[in-house]
Amino acid sequence: MGHAHGADSEVGRLRTVLVHRPGLELRRLTPRSADRLLFDVLPWAGRAQQEHDVLASVLRDQGVEVLYLTELLQDALEYAPARDEAIASVLASAALGDELRTQLRGHLDRLDPEALAQVLIAGLTPDELTIGRGVVFELLDRHDFVIDPLPNLTFMKDSSVWIGDRVAVTSMAGAGRHRESEILGVVYRHHPRFAGTKCLYGPELEQVDGGDVLLLAPSVIAVGVGRKTTAAGAERLARRVFDAGLAHTVLAVPLDRLGPAAHLDTVCTVVDVDSVIMYPRLAFTLTAHTITPRADGMRVSRPQPFLEAAAQAMGIDRLKVIETGLDPVTAHRQQWDDGGNALAIDRRIAVCHERNAETNARLEAAGIRVIPVPASELGSQRGGPRCMACPVARDPAASPDAGTPAGEFTRRDMAAPGEPVTQPHGLAGRLPGQLAPAG
Repeated sequence: MGHAHGADSEVGRLRTVLVHRPGLELRRLTPRSADRLLFDVLPWAGRAQQEHDVLASVLRDQGVEVLYLTELLQDALEYAPARDEAIASVLASAALGDELRTQLRGHLDRLDPEALAQVLIAGLTPDELTIGRGVVFELLDRHDFVIDPLPNLTFMKDSSVWIGDRVAVTSMAGAGRHRESEILGVVYRHHPRFAGTKCLYGPELEQVDGGDVLLLAPSVIAVGVGRKTTAAGAERLARRVFDAGLAHTVLAVPLDRLGPAAHLDTVCTVVDVDSVIMYPRLAFTLTAHTITPRADGMRVSRPQPFLEAAAQAMGIDRLKVIETGLDPVTAHRQQWDDGGNALAIDRRIAVCHERNAETNARLEAAGIRVIPVPASELGSQRGGPRCMACPVARDPAASPDAGTPAGEFTRRDMAAPGEPVTQPHGLAGRLPGQLAPAG
């Protein structure tokens, strides 16, 4: 269909994003299910939808094409192989049992593409499965689901990331999150828009979360390693990007000490070819292992200061830091007045949650144009605009000397290049639209 997809950085001019507007799956959260589905609070679904609509409208106003996952999924489910794959992923759950699995298959087979897409995303209650019977079904509580809803789909950056001209469908842990990746796989493999797209990674592989993957510069990738992305996942991803010729350096960044909710993109966000937003003090204690390819495998360095390792890999003298303003010990678990999870739509232009007042002021002082969007409910889910939009197409990144670079933000305690920092522990026959194999 003539669409160009891919990205080599976080700051090339943004052309196309993939998003998911929250729907019934968010309304189905209850106090009983919220914690299991990784929510601290019950968001106001109607307001979250309004805020998401504003985000999409702002992106369109900036010339960005906005694709909606639900619409793409409905289109893909018109193809029998996509339907079979999507239904099989749901039926694979060991919690169903043989009898309920058979009944569920019959129910799903009768749904049209729109209704099937709704069930895959919003889930299925016992009351909605009118043919349900048997041991497993009868033992379901009235608050249980036959198919769990996927309220975290709003965070579209977690489930897939484009690296060069290939898409990495991630492999996430946590309640229902693996199914998010499987749904993205169905879309990328079977929607005609993505015909011929090559797959770089898949949900069957070691654990990787898209929120932990940063395209620091062309051919330079940073991968956070912690609760969401394992060391084995970082290793597998590094090997695949090297084999595909998509990078010459991968930085593995340990995040374990930051807690279970930390993503790399919530502690470091790129806003220009030589500038990042980071939490205070964390910028100067975060470390990285530099991974590079060699003939007999991969070389892994000892831990180095993250800023130093990143600048060296990017081929620049110094990576400029714009601080978010608050203490990183508590800041990574909230997005109020401290959130650095900005979505760059071009060099020195970023979409940010309006309640991140302190960070937004620091960005503007550093010469970054801030486009604020409301996020009282969307932000309550611990995520910013970058989490909620998967860049599908960006223009190639410009060099640091192209145009006027972002203003440098300095502090008296700004670490000089090479200054020692504290180092924490280190790493220990297909349809049109199907993905071509990696390689």
